[in-house]
Amino acid sequence: MHEKSIELLNRAVADELAAVHQYMYFHFHLDDQGYDLLSGLFRRTAIQEMGHVEILAERILFLKGEVKMVVGQEVELIQDVTQMLEKARQMEEGSARDYNLWANESSANADSVSKKIFEQLVADEEMHYDQYDTEYENVKKFGERYLALQSIERSKSLAAGAPAE
Repeated sequence: MHEKSIELLNRAVADELAAVHQYMYFHFHLDDQGYDLLSGLFRRTAIQEMGHVEILAERILFLKGEVKMVVGQEVELIQDVTQMLEKARQMEEGSARDYNLWANESSANADSVSKKIFEQLVADEEMHYDQYDTEYENVKKFGERYLALQSIERSKSLAAGAPAE
């Protein structure tokens, strides 16, 4: 009876795991480049995406399904900040679109709880998109100056004796 819901929930698990992997990759590289604010944004978003995996897994198990911990796609090896933000925007936009469709499918299959989960995921993904879009626009508008300010802030903190995160 709940096979379709379990399938959709597992597709969402794969999507969220792909986001965790991609965003942690971006976090590592941005941290290495000294861009603390952007690095922190990707790290926090990855942690939020892990929370999504947990919510999805709990629902799958409640429906007596098997949680398939399969990553939806390979990590793209991107080190350019603008390209990272473009990729993140695309990922969040695609997830929001898919989750909207899957909420409707869940509703059509008389699974209102999965529908609500997908609707909440849409809201979260749209928020993530907005954060990445804002940073993308800042980089496009201010260019290297915007990124340099983040690097300078790290240098000032380290010079003052604050531990690096």
